[in-house]
Amino acid sequence: MSGSTQSALVQFLPLVILIAVMYFLMIRPQRKKDKAINDMRRSLTVGDEIVTIGGICGKIVKTKDETIIVQVGADKVKMEMMRWAVSSVTKEAPGKARETYDEVKEDDKPKKGIKRLRKDPVEEFEETEEEIKEVEKKDEEVREADELV
Repeated sequence: MSGSTQSALVQFLPLVILIAVMYFLMIRPQRKKDKAINDMRRSLTVGDEIVTIGGICGKIVKTKDETIIVQVGADKVKMEMMRWAVSSVTKEAPGKARETYDEVKEDDKPKKGIKRLRKDPVEEFEETEEEIKEVEKKDEEVREADELV
C-alpha cells in the first residue's frame, strides 16, 4: 500500500509544481497589475491629464462617482466618460488640488439659466426673410426711379 501511495504522489507532483509555477508567474502578477490600475482610476482628480483606452488625451475638469468629464482639444470640448475607460495618467494635478472624490462633495444641481450661444434657426430664417423683403422693396423703388428718368 505504501508503494502505491508514493507512486500516486510522484505522478501528481509535476502537476502540482506546474500549477504553483503558473500561479507565481502569471496569475499573481496580473492581480497586482489589476489592483494598481483600479487604484489609479479611483484616485483620478480634477486637473489630471489622462489618456483613454481609445487614445483620447485630455484633462479632467469634473469627477463623479462612476464617470469623469474630460476637456479635450483646442476648442475645449467636454466629454463625459466612464472611469474604467482611463488607460493612464500622463500628468497629475499639482499639490493641494489633489483631493479624492470622497473628500470633495460635488454640487450636481442643474444650472438655473441656460446660456444661449446662438439664435434659434427659425428666428434666423425669419430675420433673413425680412431682410430679403427690404432689399426687394429698395430694388423696386430704384427701378421705378430709373423708369421715371
